[in-house]
Amino acid sequence: MLLTLAVGLLVGVAALQASGPSFRPDTRFEGSTLAGWHVVGAAEWRAQQGEIIGTPKEPGGGWLVLDRSYQDVALYATFRCSAGCRAGVLLRAEKTATGMKGIYVSLTDEDEAPYAVTLDTDGREVQREPLRRGGGSVRIAPPPDPDAETDGAGAAARRRAAQARRRDTAVTLPVEPPDTSLRPGEWNGVEIIVDANLVRVFLNGGGSPGSVAEEEVGRYGPVALHVGGSGEVRFKEVAYKDLALRQRPAEEVSNRFRLQRVSDFYYSWGVAAKDFNQDGVLDLVSGPHVYFGPDYTEYREIYPALTKNPSSEYTSDVWMQFAADVTGDGWPDVINASFSGDNAGATLYVNPKGETRRWDSYRVTTAQQTEIAVLVDVDGDDEPELVYGAEGSMRYAEPDPAKPTEPWIVHTISETGYATAHGVGAGDVNGDGRVDILNAYGWWEQPASGGAKELWTYHPQAFARASGRTSAGGSVMAVYDVNGDGLNDVVTSLSAHGWGLAWFEQKREADDAISFVQHMVMDDFGTENAGDVTFSQLHGSAHADVDGDGIEDFIVGKRYWAHLDSRTDPDSYGDPVLYWYRTVRSPKTPGGAELVPELIHNRSGAGSHVLAIDLDKDGAMDITTPTRFGTFIFWGQSASTR
Repeated sequence: MLLTLAVGLLVGVAALQASGPSFRPDTRFEGSTLAGWHVVGAAEWRAQQGEIIGTPKEPGGGWLVLDRSYQDVALYATFRCSAGCRAGVLLRAEKTATGMKGIYVSLTDEDEAPYAVTLDTDGREVQREPLRRGGGSVRIAPPPDPDAETDGAGAAARRRAAQARRRDTAVTLPVEPPDTSLRPGEWNGVEIIVDANLVRVFLNGGGSPGSVAEEEVGRYGPVALHVGGSGEVRFKEVAYKDLALRQRPAEEVSNRFRLQRVSDFYYSWGVAAKDFNQDGVLDLVSGPHVYFGPDYTEYREIYPALTKNPSSEYTSDVWMQFAADVTGDGWPDVINASFSGDNAGATLYVNPKGETRRWDSYRVTTAQQTEIAVLVDVDGDDEPELVYGAEGSMRYAEPDPAKPTEPWIVHTISETGYATAHGVGAGDVNGDGRVDILNAYGWWEQPASGGAKELWTYHPQAFARASGRTSAGGSVMAVYDVNGDGLNDVVTSLSAHGWGLAWFEQKREADDAISFVQHMVMDDFGTENAGDVTFSQLHGSAHADVDGDGIEDFIVGKRYWAHLDSRTDPDSYGDPVLYWYRTVRSPKTPGGAELVPELIHNRSGAGSHVLAIDLDKDGAMDITTPTRFGTFIFWGQSASTR
């Protein structure tokens, strides 16, 4: 619920500046008085045009305490400390018989870390203990490991060392991770999330390993701003949200589509379509089940089906899924591509040709680094190859036709150091009739020889954006002519676990050199986005001509809880939406085209893959998406049936 206080100091947030909070705040401070707050300790506090300024009267300083209490809360602010200043934020500031206690996030240079603190009745700190480290892709931290590190003052040093390691690479990449370290004397941004027993601090957009605060640290209480030392602190853009209050949107389905939910369970993030039973009708495979057309209400296991817990488990056996006649017997087989755990690599499931049993399986590749892969005919032999990244390099793999169930032939096309987890595409970028391969860091040009035994020419290009919270790159990258100038462009999400959707307009120089101009379609909550649509975690995508105008469109969805139920990703509880972006060519718009969003559904989203194919051959594009909420078909409706 959006909160607007009558005193006019805290107003509902309609729009935020770029790089602001990654959540939709309930309230934001914009006033010039401190009504709704009170002072504890030895500091003077004042408000001025949306800024809150604190000046310590003694080194221990004092607190500006909000009159409202929270248990689970998200807070965002920008802050600037003058020389000698010490600053921080206290959360769950619980009253005690002798003062207060709570979770204190220090924002002082060389000491950006969370602590358990105890204060006396005058606001003086009497005890400070570093919180133990804990977090990752979990909502509730497990009991302590006796060998685990605490955060403490060493957290800042560890964070800087981790940043240095990320920057230390043998190759030069066109996407540089941002510097998220604290900048003394300058404006910095901080987002703090306290949920259950975990504390996550994102300084200047950087990631946080998380810290653990059990109930004895502080169960429930207000937020308080702190200043100490000898210099003033300025806070502005202070915004916060009650995380305990959640919302479920009223269901919306586009009138262009009819919804069919073929599975209620979370099995897979991949899906494919082929006629698996040879009855002349397309079937679907999603995870362990083949769903038989035309009704898709009957299904059969191809391997033992075990549902996943959407809160705490990934679909480790099937991040992406494809179908093709690999064995050459006329019956389509299934390929599962997984980048994690014991299943890392590709597994082939061989169609039993009508026998009513589970399918025989064979591990055909044994390494995979990318969560995303595509199955496409790379070498022009009319047989598809699996394009992916592994062990630092971009690759494609194909079976030996004489031994299709044995390990596949792997062709490495890039040097080591260019593969990343997110963003893979394939298409003819330069118009020479050959398929090129793309990822977040650029594209590799297929040589005239076919390139099966040599590295391909690398063309660096930032088809992504790095974030301090996650790696660069999106999902399946689309290669098609967006603006109708005869040159293929690239459409992609910029961060599968963050924000951003863009299309990259291809430009040609007089010498035929290729460059790209980025056109942003959607960014974060603080920017103007196409159609006023904003969502994060664009982890599943596809491209197809949805509206039948002869021009490809882009389909993309939010992967809800992309890193499980953990709040590590921005707006992880945002509506699980699925959109298609209509490609509209217009000479008056930048680049000569725009991508216009239209909602398909707001309670499904995407996994790692979206399938766009005319399943029932009625001339309307159908869209299938496998998600944490099950597997959905959106049947395209012709104009006469809408």
